Amino acid sequence: MSKSLLEATDISHSFDTLLFSDVNFSLNPSQSAAVVGRSGCGKSTLLHIFATFLKPDKGNVTLFDKDLYSQKDEAIEALRRYDIGIIFQFHYLFKGMSAMENVQVATMLSASEIEDELLEKLEIKELMNQKIGELSGGQQQRISIARVLSKKPHIIFADEPTGNLDNETAKLVMDVLLDYTKETGAGLLLVTHDEGMAARCDSTYKLEDKMLKEES
Repeated sequence: MSKSLLEATDISHSFDTLLFSDVNFSLNPSQSAAVVGRSGCGKSTLLHIFATFLKPDKGNVTLFDKDLYSQKDEAIEALRRYDIGIIFQFHYLFKGMSAMENVQVATMLSASEIEDELLEKLEIKELMNQKIGELSGGQQQRISIARVLSKKPHIIFADEPTGNLDNETAKLVMDVLLDYTKETGAGLLLVTHDEGMAARCDSTYKLEDKMLKEES
């Protein structure tokens, strides 16, 4: 069995113009990696390719030792339900439901349980009975992160998860994500504009001039 959770080789993709080409990347258990770069360079597109949502124009993505885009839709859907977690900058919570009900949706689908310790780490335990519309943006983002981590994914794909948070809350969120990788052996791939948050990861890559390069 391969050591890597995720391995991408020779990835190229275009929309109207070429975004990036010949990208190679791997993510190992307990590893955190950040991708930085200017707006519009293709960071989120690359994350979507790695995270099952977009087949690249060229190249291969191997996820948990299986070629990702040769699998049937049902198998890819199972990966999304059980094995990977996606954290977006915008949280996509169900507004008419309570915080607890939002987290329960994920745990019911993945047959997992909500842990009080996680809610305490995110400082949201006292908020769980409130409606989403009653919570601040920072509180809603922490609810969305609890929803993702409660299903105990093996890889977390995080697209600007701290982009709308104040510095203190952003630090708390990164603490929780990095602790999760170390405690569970999961991998974390973070896309961010925040060089400070990126520097907290084990490795940092820059997407620039249509190439992905690891920074020293």
